[in-house]
Amino acid sequence: MPFLLLILSALGGAIWWWVRNNPRDALHVASDVATTVKNAPRKLAFRRQTNAHPVEGIDDHRIAICAIAQAFIELDDLPTREQRDKLHVLLRSRMQTSEEEAQEMEVLGRWLITQCDGAKPAISRLGRRLHKIDGNASWGLLQEILMDLVDGTLTYGQIGAIEDLKLALRK
Repeated sequence: MPFLLLILSALGGAIWWWVRNNPRDALHVASDVATTVKNAPRKLAFRRQTNAHPVEGIDDHRIAICAIAQAFIELDDLPTREQRDKLHVLLRSRMQTSEEEAQEMEVLGRWLITQCDGAKPAISRLGRRLHKIDGNASWGLLQEILMDLVDGTLTYGQIGAIEDLKLALRK
């Protein structure tokens, strides 16, 4: 215990010395940390629930659409850089998101796909969650994004995914 107090005292002393010598930098760092902590939950529109799958924590239909689109292009093979870039452009243009928001949604979408154990199970689970969030309101936007991603040629897996989405969204 005394060793722990010694370490904490040394750390506190070092921070105090840094703040005393660099007050302007310290104020900016403290402000940035406070802003980041305050905006983090709202920024992602994602909340983690105890004993629930991470997909059930999605509250924003845009995150669900992004994750579905990522899973859609990952169905038969790993997506190419061009497909990922095209998805990024579509997210920014169709959903009116900023560069930073689009990147965050893409990272969260990839994580959600891994939590679902792959692209195929992710599509049906995310489709059901999308239906819970806003019913059929997002079907048109989702369909536009998916069709723009594949340029009109669907694989067998993607055709099955469209059918799964129709079933999940009750279309």
